[in-house]
Amino acid sequence: MSATISEQSGQIKAASAERLPGEVVAVFDRSVADLLETGIPADAVKTGDRVEPFTLDDAAGRPVSLDQLLAAGPAVIVFYRGGWCPYCNVALRTYQRELLPELDAFGARLVAISPQTPDESLSTAEKAELAFTVLSDPGSRVAQSLGIAFRQPDEVLAAQQQLGLDLAAVNAEGSVYLPRPTVLIVGQDRTVRFVDIQPDYTARTEVADVLTALAALETDRS
Repeated sequence: MSATISEQSGQIKAASAERLPGEVVAVFDRSVADLLETGIPADAVKTGDRVEPFTLDDAAGRPVSLDQLLAAGPAVIVFYRGGWCPYCNVALRTYQRELLPELDAFGARLVAISPQTPDESLSTAEKAELAFTVLSDPGSRVAQSLGIAFRQPDEVLAAQQQLGLDLAAVNAEGSVYLPRPTVLIVGQDRTVRFVDIQPDYTARTEVADVLTALAALETDRS
């Protein structure tokens, strides 16, 4: 039986604690603690909300609208921080391996959205060999409209730069906003049928939870 996303993330966290400079680990730990203390914003998207139409560029720079994503059935929309984030990569690879093959049974489509530029998104898709749509959300505007975006604190940006990551350089429009890791299941009427927002950016929605929600949606439709 393959490891859960939580188990894989735990391995990354343990390895990072040993490999990264202590002061950087301390900054990241404080960041997670602050995010957990803040929790999920009161205005964050909820089940039953309707998602406003949007159009974003895919990894090749082609525009993709929400209506296109919903043309054949519900969409499983994954908001992730970027291809530089090891926790995101674990989740995306797990979704590719374990979730994507199950979606045809529900007529559902999988899409991942980050604030990275289309070029950076292409690198993410290529590195992970993803077979689903990857979209760029400049300035995290769609994420902000859903109430799931936040600005990276300056000390976190500095710690990331110490590790060689300039967030403003890899994100579209030089933005330092990121989405809280979130999975939405959106019905063809643009109504949110499932939402899971993770205040802790090292945590992700498990495949089993998405499949359970899709099965419940299928039951409701029948």
